[in-house]
Order: sequence, then structure tokens, then C-alpha cells
Amino acid sequence: MHFTTELRHDDGVVERAFTLDGIPGILWMPATPMPTPPAALDAGSAPVPLILLGHPGGLERMRPRLAARARQAAHQGFASATIELPGSGERPPSPDAEQARAELRAAILAGGRPSADVVDRLVLPLVEQAVPEWQRLLDALLELPEIGGPVGFSGGVIAIGVRLAAVEPRIVAAGLFAGSYVPRAIIDEARTVTIPLHVLLQWDDVDNDRQQALDLFDAFGSTEKTLVANLGGHTGVPAFAGEDAARFFERHLK
Repeated sequence: MHFTTELRHDDGVVERAFTLDGIPGILWMPATPMPTPPAALDAGSAPVPLILLGHPGGLERMRPRLAARARQAAHQGFASATIELPGSGERPPSPDAEQARAELRAAILAGGRPSADVVDRLVLPLVEQAVPEWQRLLDALLELPEIGGPVGFSGGVIAIGVRLAAVEPRIVAAGLFAGSYVPRAIIDEARTVTIPLHVLLQWDDVDNDRQQALDLFDAFGSTEKTLVANLGGHTGVPAFAGEDAARFFERHLK
């Protein structure tokens, strides 16, 4: 991990851009005195919990929304971090993914549902590549003395969140955004997920399969899982939904 820039906001939250194996990313730290140099922890500082911020790709495009979530987390005393997804932003595009995405969009515009094959071709290669990258990010962040866990995952792509929750024991709670299509294989994997879950579903999201989201929620093996469904489209998430998610992480990361 190589840090490239550092910005301290007016509220004291510190935003640090980095690259990890050439992948762009951002780390936000709570408003506490940052160590100088960054690798050295002040004697009076304590390591903080961490939230990994998932998103659908295009780090710069998503930056305002990510920053808002990160600063809310920082005000709770949590660090948060994210990286660019494969095939998006500054990373090389995937012709296969672009073709599958075009077929998915065409099916939706025609008033139908994308086939399982299209969803698999779009989502499964992304999950296979992205999850090990998120795990390498977690390795690097937990080596920083100012971050100590526990760790949560928040956001989407939901299939990435499901796989991470299934294979990464350091993640103890997840707040998932049901805003993308999910392969059947990922729904089957959800049965092995047992950590506490908070799932957000926008009921009128035309780019999401509502029934598939409900099937996924039903499949999770967790004994503590909450589904929060709000009327409205993909970007119509009410402000109080973020407050609910914040309380969820307060319970499980502190």
C-alpha cells in the first residue's frame, strides 16, 4: 500500500488516497490526531474499527456518496476504506463484462428479465477478481497501527459482499445494498453466511430484481438479519436508512 495524498477536512476527518498493487483506493480516518510519521501510533491513541465501503464501480463517480458514508462512519469513531473495482474507473475495461452489461440493459429496456447466463457472465468474474483484492486491502489496513478492527462491510455490489462475508472471517457484520442482480451460485453461498446482516432494499428499483433480493435474504444463514425495504428507486434511499445502518454498525463494531 502506497499513500499518495492526504486531506484533513474541516470536521477533522482525514482522507488519504492510496494505491494497492496499482489499484486506486481511499482511506478515511476519524478526527483524532494523526500519527507523525503515519506509521507510528501516538501513545495516547487507540486503534479503531474498520468498515470496508463497497460500491458499484467508478471510484471518482462514486466519491461524493462514498465520502458522505465515510464521514458518517468517522463521526462514529470508525475508519473506512474502499478500492476501485475491476473493469471500472482507471482500471482496464473488460470486454466480456461490457457485452454482458449491454445484454442485461437491453433485456430490462425491453421489459423483460436478463437471463441467468447474462447475470453469471456479468457478476461472477467480477466477484472472483474483486474479493481477493478486498482481502489484500484488509491485510494492508490491519497492518496500520491506527486500525485494529473489528471489521464490517457496507454497500455493494451485493454479490461481492456475500462472498466476502462467506470467506473472510475477519468481517464480523455486513450492511448490504440489494441494488444489483445476483447469480444463483451466490444465493447458494449465502446459506453459509452466519454473521449479523442489515440489508437495504429499494422496493421500486427498476435495475434490481426484487424477488431475487428477497430470495437472497431468505437464503442467508444468519440468525440475526434485518431487511429494510423502502419505497422508491435506486437513488431514492431516505436519510433515515443511513441512520439505521449506522446504528447497526454501532452495535456490532464497538
